[in-house]
Amino acid sequence: MPSALWIAHVEVLDAEAYGKYATAAGPAIADHGGVFLARATRYVQLEGNDRARNVVARFPSLEAAVACYHSDAYQAALAHAKGASVRDLVVVEEND
Repeated sequence: MPSALWIAHVEVLDAEAYGKYATAAGPAIADHGGVFLARATRYVQLEGNDRARNVVARFPSLEAAVACYHSDAYQAALAHAKGASVRDLVVVEEND
């Protein structure tokens, strides 16, 4: 089963509230086998909407990434991000 990448592009509107999200989201992601490959690191925006916070995490499978998103722990963390950010999030299965 191929692994999957969770890719988020985020504009933070409220750093304090978003910080609470980030603190709580990390363990929820790890509990589903997610490993951060990039998290608020340097980037170059070449096309599309510029969002200064970009996150890439690898999960063991597409299903694990989606289960993480819908988990109680992640949804509790996500409550802090709502209203504190504008986000795009996609999960993409990797090629074998």
